[in-house]
Amino acid sequence: MVNKRKIVENYEVINNKVEESIFLIDILTDEDINELSELENEINKLDEDINNLEIETLFTGKYDNLNCFLEIHPGAGGTEACDWADMLLRMYTMFCDKNNFKYEIIDKLKGETAGIKSVTLKIEGVHAYGYFKSEIGVHRLVRISPFNAAGKRQTSFASVSVIPEIDDSINIEINNDDLKIDVYRSSGCGGQGVNTTDSAVRVTHIPTGIVITCQNERSQIQNKETAINLLKSKLYQLEEKNREKELKDLKGDIMNIDFGSQIRNYTLEPYSLVKDVRTNYENTNTDKVLNGDLIEFMKSFLRIKR
Repeated sequence: MVNKRKIVENYEVINNKVEESIFLIDILTDEDINELSELENEINKLDEDINNLEIETLFTGKYDNLNCFLEIHPGAGGTEACDWADMLLRMYTMFCDKNNFKYEIIDKLKGETAGIKSVTLKIEGVHAYGYFKSEIGVHRLVRISPFNAAGKRQTSFASVSVIPEIDDSINIEINNDDLKIDVYRSSGCGGQGVNTTDSAVRVTHIPTGIVITCQNERSQIQNKETAINLLKSKLYQLEEKNREKELKDLKGDIMNIDFGSQIRNYTLEPYSLVKDVRTNYENTNTDKVLNGDLIEFMKSFLRIKR
């Protein structure tokens, strides 16, 4: 949730700097070259600070301050879709590296020819869920296919889901009798020796059919703990959805226009453009976006959800 005290303190600091800058503008002359240059730099910094302060006020969601789990699944299309899912994974990990988010790959299933069939990331950082909730939905790519000898344009889809990591203050009870736990030999990356023991864990929640796999850690105990943690978050999300459905049933049928529809188009051919269909924010530098420059897309989403 929004830290109102911190926002007020930051506002007062920025406001004082603005007043000082206005005062200097009034008294400086064209001959004060050095002072004017310093003032210009200060004003540019203030513009950035004001923008960041605005964003801080937008994290009003119940779970915005929590860490999160992000999952990517390719749509229909075989190798093309799997490769697109892998491109999205690279985009999000590069965004994390550039914006002080810590991430770890909990589970990853490679595609048969290229790309990935699925991946789950745990993302930690300030307002992790608040930022990444903007990515929930279907992502559409249009490009010249590297897997098509004829060089034809190909459209690929991949879905992204993001759920908050439920913290200890929210009690989710799991009956051990409702769990089926399987262990197997890890096939993922984890350093030397990761494939020599049955350390990977698959947890099935029998009542709901939810299946969680984790093979990131060498220790079976650590993988089980991570899997159970993710299961708790998914069960809580399921409970929240059931509550929302009950409210919708009481209010009548309300169509959710976002559900199942693409949220963003990434067009590499015949022109270069990434456009968010919800906010209309766009960027023609597709390479920059696919290299993790997503912050303005996320900010534009936060603004419309204000």
